[in-house]
Amino acid sequence: MPPRNDNELIPSAKRLIGSLRDLGYEFAPAVADLIDNAIEARASQVDVWIEFKGDESWVRISDNGDGMKAKGLREAMRYGSDRDYDVSDLGKFGLGMKTASMSQCRCLTVASRRKSDATVAAYQWDLEHIQKTDRWEVLPLAPNKLPRPLHAPLNKGASTVVLWEELDRILGYKHPYGEFQRKQLARMSREVEEHLAMVFHRYLAGEAKRKVKITLNGHPVDPWDPFCRAEPRTRQPEGRTLPVIEDEITGEVLFEPFVLPSERHFSSPEARDIASGPRKWNRQQGFYIYRADRLIQSGGWSGLRVPDEHTKLARVALSFSPKLDEAFKINVAKMRVQLPAQLRPELERLLLPVIRAAKVEYNAGGQEPSSNGRSD
Repeated sequence: MPPRNDNELIPSAKRLIGSLRDLGYEFAPAVADLIDNAIEARASQVDVWIEFKGDESWVRISDNGDGMKAKGLREAMRYGSDRDYDVSDLGKFGLGMKTASMSQCRCLTVASRRKSDATVAAYQWDLEHIQKTDRWEVLPLAPNKLPRPLHAPLNKGASTVVLWEELDRILGYKHPYGEFQRKQLARMSREVEEHLAMVFHRYLAGEAKRKVKITLNGHPVDPWDPFCRAEPRTRQPEGRTLPVIEDEITGEVLFEPFVLPSERHFSSPEARDIASGPRKWNRQQGFYIYRADRLIQSGGWSGLRVPDEHTKLARVALSFSPKLDEAFKINVAKMRVQLPAQLRPELERLLLPVIRAAKVEYNAGGQEPSSNGRSD
């Protein structure tokens, strides 16, 4: 143990952990952050369960990944956990699981075991305990003291199970009983499904480094392809690979443009409705920015353009490796990126023919206007 340093100032646990709850996570992105951890642990299946029971409502995320022994789990529960991240990892700061979870609940419990070991380790962050003690004290739980919702997935062979209880930030009521609160959680569950279908669509479709199955309350989450590549009329102009240099680190960004079909050229009205996306057409146009095949930004032009009804059929995939995180200014919640300044002029140039093609598709139903200004 290192000698005590009288100049070392340890933050107040009850003050700082309360502040960290306000990093800006919404419910669906918080769930997605925990799925990042499961994918890093080489899980092939992640099961999300959202249960409404008034004061005893809970959210559970379980996976069949590598799992952790007690020492590894205890370190993973540390705010700012000490570990080396591989360039392909979805994590970055050692904060995600804790900050994402505690942004939504007052009690976080994680139980885990290695695949080769039946021994389950479990630890808990309890906000009430921290408020009373003002100590960064994570609570170890004996197997016979595990909360009941952890039992079923562990009995079925799950390696790691994360449980959120006391959902004060999700339900927003001191005693959240009643039909209104139940419907509210059901609506938020649908938003979670849409978000996961979008954020992890490359993993769900087997286009990433590993195919991953995700279920929500027992139902498979199907991938949502922002680019409608199954539609015969979707056009994919030629892409480009763009070099980026940041603090002597050299990387590449893949630019892949798509022009979606106009309304009458979709294969069905249902297909077009699905293509509109969670935020609907005008807000879904723009850049889809991927970090290690995980979607970080879904739509918007990042200050290069403003959304426009006539360009709503233009969507562009930008993909980069985590080694370019500093260039893209990734935040803790992985909900915000900034385009590197060195990329912006080239992106503006590359966007011109894509925007022109999107306007043609919108204005003329996919056909070039005739010389008299009318479509053929």
